Amino acid sequence: MDTQVQAATREKLAADMRIVLADTEQLLKAAVSQSGDKLAALQPRIEENLRNAKARLADFERAAAEQVRMAAETTDAYAHEHPWKIAGFTALLGVAVGLLIGRR
Repeated sequence: MDTQVQAATREKLAADMRIVLADTEQLLKAAVSQSGDKLAALQPRIEENLRNAKARLADFERAAAEQVRMAAETTDAYAHEHPWKIAGFTALLGVAVGLLIGRR
């Protein structure tokens, strides 16, 4: 479950970073069209930094996807090696939920 929370947090972070990068690109283009020579001189450096940030974000997304894939494979292997433990735990969880619902 902790892995699922981490994966969801990573996905949210990656999505937020994509939005920030897209907004920064739009802002840069708008500022260059309305601004003078100083910003035009900075534009190549800013664009390079944006490309680097996008590359790092892509690396981060690949690493996160790999970790999620490995966790899923590990979980699948455990479930295949110990099916009765999984069935027992699931039954116990069902009884607990049933008791909790019955109390209301």
